Amino acid sequence: MALTDEDLAAAGAENQYLRGNFAPLRSEGHTTDLTVDGTIPDGLDGHLLRTTPNPAGPVGPGHHWFLGDGMTHGVQLRDGQAVGHHWSWIRTPGVEVATGLAAAPVIDPAARGNGNVNVIGHAGRILALSEVGLPWQLTGDTTTVGQWDFDGGLQPSWNMTAHPKIDPVTGELLFFGYDFGPTNLRYHRADAEGTLVQTEEIATKGPTMMHDFNVTETRVVFMDLPVVFDLELLVDGMTMPFRWDDHYGARLGVMPRTGGSDDVQWIDIDPCYVFHPFNAYDDGDRIVIDVCRYDRMFATSRIGPEEPTLGRWFRWTIDPATATVHEEQRGDEPIEFPRIDDRFVGRRHTVGWAARMRQGFVAEALVGYDLDDGTTQTWDPGPDRSLSEAVHVPAGPDAPEGEGWLLAPVFDRTTERSAVVILDAADLPAGPVATIHLATRIPFGFHGNWVPGT
Repeated sequence: MALTDEDLAAAGAENQYLRGNFAPLRSEGHTTDLTVDGTIPDGLDGHLLRTTPNPAGPVGPGHHWFLGDGMTHGVQLRDGQAVGHHWSWIRTPGVEVATGLAAAPVIDPAARGNGNVNVIGHAGRILALSEVGLPWQLTGDTTTVGQWDFDGGLQPSWNMTAHPKIDPVTGELLFFGYDFGPTNLRYHRADAEGTLVQTEEIATKGPTMMHDFNVTETRVVFMDLPVVFDLELLVDGMTMPFRWDDHYGARLGVMPRTGGSDDVQWIDIDPCYVFHPFNAYDDGDRIVIDVCRYDRMFATSRIGPEEPTLGRWFRWTIDPATATVHEEQRGDEPIEFPRIDDRFVGRRHTVGWAARMRQGFVAEALVGYDLDDGTTQTWDPGPDRSLSEAVHVPAGPDAPEGEGWLLAPVFDRTTERSAVVILDAADLPAGPVATIHLATRIPFGFHGNWVPGT
């Protein structure tokens, strides 16, 4: 059964994640009718891809933002031109039931995942990822190819994180998946060709919402934090069965990249929650991690990430020798969706960007950081406009860290349309060097990436 106007209006009256630019689009589309203000920089040949929660079937007031069916948007640039904008549901069996649009091939009908959190390019494949479940392979024009299990490396009942890390030197894809059965955490490593070469079962205290993790040149760091899976929430009718637990505790697990469960060193930290880090790197034997840290999460709301205190930039310095973590707040602004120059994943970084947030989980400005001295620069899109996560595209393979472009969708409430802005990553206050006006909107979602040559 498809989502109806009446259903959406009734549910949206009580649920902010079903109205405004959180509301789902009602159909797929493709347009080449794009106008551009300014000049698209040379070398931007590829797709800006984003995936968003976009419910296709009926929803109620208790709908959780994180659970909508995945819809992927692709804005293609080539030779200084905006070629087109595609948007399509990820063709899961659930979308077929709701819309009648034929599902793409599935490996196992019982395998979870709808691809609504992130989309990446690796080893010649584009993969849409969700919090749990198998990835979905896409083409650059957002057509769904089908489920992907690394040629049988991932079992249908296993999960893949929405936040794998691509090593910029080796090309490896490092990732994990959390689960709710006897094994709560698995760690995986795929080589540059996309072949799964390592899988490890990692012992944890219980099932927690481990949304992201950290990678350095030599180690990985798991974040075992007190947002716990609670089956009773499902029994009580809650669609998102996670809650804050004051008694679970919080800890970081340090493990060699090629290690296993017996090699993990768990180090306690003060209770908190982190969806996303900027990056991590080795500092001798110590590890430095810049994160967007919350005091609590899922303690207040059952429909979205609503807490009285929004996330702030913190730096964790882990000392395995003393089994301690030094925690320092580095920024006062409420932020989310931190990003770096991806050529420095797992290496020492000095530059990053994040969205400045306001209550309601809406991004109101883009902030650039010198992550060494804490200085910032800001681009504010202006009244009645909100942005989504910015993606960095380097000016060239040998360009200095942070040099290049930031691409971000911006929604205008007065026109109910979106645009993609291109900013000089080193000079945010100068404003966009180009603005690509779209014929529709890109609903607020979570993540995307630039996939060149597609």
